[in-house]
Amino acid sequence: MPPTGGETGIRNADINAQLWMWNESKGLGKVFDSSTAFRLPNGADRAPDASWVQIERWDALTPEQKEKFPPICPDFVVELRSKTDRLSVLQAKMQEYVDNGARLGWLINRTDSQVEIYRPDQDVKVLINPSSVSDGSVLPDFELKLKGIL
Repeated sequence: MPPTGGETGIRNADINAQLWMWNESKGLGKVFDSSTAFRLPNGADRAPDASWVQIERWDALTPEQKEKFPPICPDFVVELRSKTDRLSVLQAKMQEYVDNGARLGWLINRTDSQVEIYRPDQDVKVLINPSSVSDGSVLPDFELKLKGIL
């Protein structure tokens, strides 16, 4: 993924910081920013803006797999739509993550002030102008505050 502009970079950093702080307190997995690409089961290399892998799944990888593009789909992914991103492309990417094993995905759409929530075997849920988003089933007690992001 190419570098982002300043405003998108600030928002991405905020998302990753909130996710990292939650994970630091819970110790349930590993947090990754957009500089990490994952090799999905379908062979595609993808680098979500923020992602999280459950610790048991991460620890099952070999040291060599961890050093390269890890051959795993994150359990949780976030994509942040910038002003130049096409929504349909991001929606297809979110569905690809779910189809390859992601248990939860959030597409944060700044342009339309909404968050799309992706889960396996469920319709996409759309939140209009939420102040935060959470999901206790995959990320216990994590709440992403959207002030300054959305």
